[in-house]
Amino acid sequence: MPPLPDPSQAVPVVVTRPLQQAHAFAASVEAAGRRAVLFPLLAIAPVQDPAPLQAALAHLEDYALVVFVSPNAIDAAFAHVQAWPRQVPIGIVGEGSRLALEAHGVDAAQVTVYGPRRADKMDSEELLKSLPLEQMRGRRVLIVRGQAGRDFLSEALQQHGIDVEHLTAYRRLAPTLDAHTGPQLLGLIDGQADWVITSSEALRNLIALARLAGGAERVVKLQRQRIFVSHHRIAETAQAQGFTRVILTGSGDERLLAALFAA
Repeated sequence: MPPLPDPSQAVPVVVTRPLQQAHAFAASVEAAGRRAVLFPLLAIAPVQDPAPLQAALAHLEDYALVVFVSPNAIDAAFAHVQAWPRQVPIGIVGEGSRLALEAHGVDAAQVTVYGPRRADKMDSEELLKSLPLEQMRGRRVLIVRGQAGRDFLSEALQQHGIDVEHLTAYRRLAPTLDAHTGPQLLGLIDGQADWVITSSEALRNLIALARLAGGAERVVKLQRQRIFVSHHRIAETAQAQGFTRVILTGSGDERLLAALFAA
């Protein structure tokens, strides 16, 4: 029987999530036999003034539903929540958010948690289909997010007569290149790498960093590498940015891992 390939010699899998979510997925990649490289394309920072966040979270009982747009939103909010009120339902849009809730001691056995019913399409459109909209008519919904986000869910809820409030729980920052990350990025671009991209914003940051580090030539090299994306909107962004080898995996780490090892 031939020896197993050395994972360190395999094409690296570049995990681009914020560090808060990157380590667990990277560990899964390496446990399955691929070499993982951490290269965050978004940095998560606290809000500069936490007072509005704390004030809103002190009155959760006023809301018919609280929606968290990401695991980062959950982590940022629960830093200020001692115990979640059982009567207040939660809305989420991905498996990562479900795991984040569980890490804070909240699951569907304790609190009603609404999420997309389709495991292959975890987004706000699918979340909307799962919500009891008639029960929420005339009441208030709180959406906890970063400093900005898609407005689809807000607009759809308002069309059903539901008042929507937004709460900024964290900031998303573009990474900067330094004496370590600049050469690291050029090495990944000049070599062969598989990139895992889970947000359109991260993808745009990658293009900007590649151009800054190595000019148009490096951008072209990057566009020829494989990128694995979890949602059709990210795939559309990738194609618009000139990527030629875009693999749409569907939502969830299991689908991302399966695609990495099937490609």
